[in-house]
Amino acid sequence: MSRNFVAAEERKDGYLHIVLITTGSVASVKAPLIVSELLQHKNVSIQVVASKNSLVFYDPRAIEAAGSRVWVDEDEWQANYRIGDPILHIELRRWADLVLIAPCSANTLSKIAHGSCDNLATSLLRALAPTTPTYVFPAMNTMMYEHPLTAEHLRVVQEVIGYKVVGPIGKSLACGDVGIGAMTDWRDICKLVVERFHLEKTSGASNGTD
Repeated sequence: MSRNFVAAEERKDGYLHIVLITTGSVASVKAPLIVSELLQHKNVSIQVVASKNSLVFYDPRAIEAAGSRVWVDEDEWQANYRIGDPILHIELRRWADLVLIAPCSANTLSKIAHGSCDNLATSLLRALAPTTPTYVFPAMNTMMYEHPLTAEHLRVVQEVIGYKVVGPIGKSLACGDVGIGAMTDWRDICKLVVERFHLEKTSGASNGTD
């Protein structure tokens, strides 16, 4: 598959263009389910931007099988890049109507709050128009969530940058701890998008399951 991406060529009239960013949390395992469920709705297109660590938890082929694409850091700057060629994080920014950071690890949350641009995901977010709706779904160990810096990072993300933070929730975590820190259930993430943008399922589409 060609890795070239130009927003003007990829946008479709009447469609909701969603960028799903996955980061280094075990909750990234739910990414294929989120993509598959949302693509069962009319006029939805999704691009996935994956941090290196998030790909420990899912196979990009599952995303591609659902009808989307996964972009990684290595896609950003090709060896044959020339001045004037499309820049991936800028093109994705131009393409996006909605951005979901699901899951948002403690590391990526810190990067966003500090304005870091050290990978494709954070470069895209730094270039994103303030008017683009962006939702953050934190996912981390309970003690990481309760760390004083996490509260400050969340404050900056919400009050300074203007992102919407949803979750985390309490449950038994993958690390064995029980407490607050798990990503909002993937079904609820999809429901949020469906209700905000009044999406309708295509005929014959099934309800998502684990």
